[in-house]
Amino acid sequence: MVRERMRDKGGEAAEPARRASDRGHYGRLNRELVLAAALELVDEEGLSALSMRRLGARLGVEAMALYRYARGKDALLDGLVEALYLELGERLSAGPAPEVTAQTGPAAWRGELHRIARAMYEVCLAHPQVVPLLATRMLAVPLARRPLPVLREYERVLALLQDAGLDLTRSAAVFRAFTGWVLGYLSGELRAMVDNPDEEEPAFRLGLHRMPPQELPRLREIAETLAERGGPDGLDAGLDALLDRFVQD
Repeated sequence: MVRERMRDKGGEAAEPARRASDRGHYGRLNRELVLAAALELVDEEGLSALSMRRLGARLGVEAMALYRYARGKDALLDGLVEALYLELGERLSAGPAPEVTAQTGPAAWRGELHRIARAMYEVCLAHPQVVPLLATRMLAVPLARRPLPVLREYERVLALLQDAGLDLTRSAAVFRAFTGWVLGYLSGELRAMVDNPDEEEPAFRLGLHRMPPQELPRLREIAETLAERGGPDGLDAGLDALLDRFVQD
């Protein structure tokens, strides 16, 4: 991904002159390159591995060179959310499939909401280590201070709803339901379930022997089913149920 970002930016010539300390393995730094490298690091080693020192080593620069692009660890975490939403925007910019474009009336905007939800699902499954930040950083960062790529995707959904004729109150209700459902569904898909990955027997793999059978009989019974992902079809089914509740076609 980092090398792809450099190609997209046209290499070093696309960047203004900087001090020598700003040069690394991929030439002169820019914010997009730094965030792409941070995302790769977290994808490979998890959030606990992210630090200015580790990221600087990955890019071939001193850690201090990164403070031009992120003021500290919290800013890096926000940058990971930004990088995820940038990837989402790139996917969505490709445009809807012909069958979606051909839809009219309520089916058109509902189909587009499904396209956005599925794109978010795909991006998040590609970067599962970043998904918890979609909740924790949004709880910590006020709306107006969130990364612009995040706000642009909010704007995309709201424009879709209001262009479909929903007033502000109904748009807000659907927006909350939509964003809440997608994030909640993703959290369920990616939640930790496996207790011992080396075990082949499902019950021991999930650690069901650790659950008292008298107190948790139903949870033990359904655990294997819960451990299976619902996939995009489950995402779609829940989204339709929500839209049927909030919007009468």
